[in-house]
Amino acid sequence: MKRSALSLHATRMAALALALVTLAGCDTLNDWFASDRVNYKGAGTAPPLNVPSDLQATPTTQIYVAPPTNLALGGAPTRNVTAAGNATEGVPNAQDPLGMHIERDGDHRWLVVDGRTPEQLWPQLQEFWQDNGFVLKTDAPTTGIMTTDWAENRANIPDDWFRKTIGKVVDFAYSSGTRDSFRTLVSRGSNDVTDISITHSAMEEMLTGQDKTSSRWVERPRDPALEALFLAKLMQKFGLTDAQSKQLITDARPATAPVTVDLAAGGAATLDLQESFDRAWLRVGLALDRTNFAVDNRDREKGIYYVRYADSAQELKKDGLFGKLFYSGNSKKPAQEFLVNVRPKGDTQSQVAVVDANGQVDTSSDAQRIVSLLHAQLN
Repeated sequence: MKRSALSLHATRMAALALALVTLAGCDTLNDWFASDRVNYKGAGTAPPLNVPSDLQATPTTQIYVAPPTNLALGGAPTRNVTAAGNATEGVPNAQDPLGMHIERDGDHRWLVVDGRTPEQLWPQLQEFWQDNGFVLKTDAPTTGIMTTDWAENRANIPDDWFRKTIGKVVDFAYSSGTRDSFRTLVSRGSNDVTDISITHSAMEEMLTGQDKTSSRWVERPRDPALEALFLAKLMQKFGLTDAQSKQLITDARPATAPVTVDLAAGGAATLDLQESFDRAWLRVGLALDRTNFAVDNRDREKGIYYVRYADSAQELKKDGLFGKLFYSGNSKKPAQEFLVNVRPKGDTQSQVAVVDANGQVDTSSDAQRIVSLLHAQLN
């Protein structure tokens, strides 16, 4: 019996509802850390290549075998052995016996790796996301910005009796109706450390119209538990055990400082942070990631984040119900770019403002709205 596109969509929406009920009990990080909670690997393994009968297979010797990824080649650092016996990317010290730790600001966490530069860790971050089934949409080591394309968590689709039998033949047609994307910000911190944050973005496809024959993508809240899960996976990539990574997540160190609004003449608002430029630069980047403004570029020397409003639904339009058949490829006018400036005001205080191309405080309503959003996120 032939199944229509609409009935397939109804099937996947029902599957999603069942999955959400199942996940409703996942109130703790330990529930999310279960091995079956994420599966973004949609592609299967390709079959081995057969050598044509008229060609001779090249014998496999050591000269054709790729070296281990942790071997110090091309400037890659040699891993360090901790007192616990781990060979880790971080450099162990008295404060961080495992060579790394987790810090948090509210519900946002980030990884601090001791004694390593962003350049040294970047290749492993590339491998990390690719190994977890993602395609990199932005891969910019010069700015420290890495984003994945939208992907589906196949673990959200229940493996029911229909999928186990007939459905396995057309498994590609099953969908949870959700997509996830992850942004990684890599920053050079003080005292020879590298700060790595992972921010989750999510969309859900909703049926619309009285007859439910069309759909649109709507934004879902970011999931801090899912971000913590991938931070734990990244720490394991860097050499920690499953138990050690979970413990560091649990023992995350608070990193907050007071943020106040400073109203200048004319009503233009700026923010004052009671911390050094290094910390303020990191926290503002994390706060921007928690808003609907995407960081397209950043210049640490000038203290500038180049941001624009991110229309996630527009990005996913071509993937919607019937979207691949009818999407014309026409895109909206590029969103306006804003410049978020972080500047030091002494050794222990920093100022944050939205500025224009001349470096003057932007007094427009949109700019002041960004300041208000940052204030809410930083507090």
